[in-house]
Amino acid sequence: MKIAKDTVVSLRYELFDSEGELLEKVEDPVSYLHGGYDGIFPLVEEALHGKSVGDQCNVNMQPDDAFGEYDHQLVQVEARSAFPADVAAGMQFEGAPENSDEEDFLLYTVVDVTDDEVTVDGNHPLAGKTLSFNCTVTGVRPATEEELAHGHVHDEGGYIH
Repeated sequence: MKIAKDTVVSLRYELFDSEGELLEKVEDPVSYLHGGYDGIFPLVEEALHGKSVGDQCNVNMQPDDAFGEYDHQLVQVEARSAFPADVAAGMQFEGAPENSDEEDFLLYTVVDVTDDEVTVDGNHPLAGKTLSFNCTVTGVRPATEEELAHGHVHDEGGYIH
């Protein structure tokens, strides 16, 4: 079966930065619903269209094709008192950027903590990076009606919302 709209695609992948450093490697296949459901990078989805089990795909992505350009406005310095007592670099918090709709939540990572301030960064850790996505297709099947209605893949036991 070939990858087409409304199929469930399973694949193993590796993600590299522009220097060739391995950033992520997935041994257990991951699955997504193919056909514009936002389950994978659009450039990768385009490259996979028409492929079959066993086929490989290598896609180089500029920042705009992956996690976007780095946005310095998403780095904010907040009062230390606004955070829990045990706040530390690496912790993550959900919040809305300054001057935005309250429904536009981002995941902020604490990058620095001083006695008076906490610096958080709302950029994805890979924002601004050129990436290479290399994958092997391990499975292709028709999507179920339920998957199509929900717009995402369900596990064998069903998907819990």
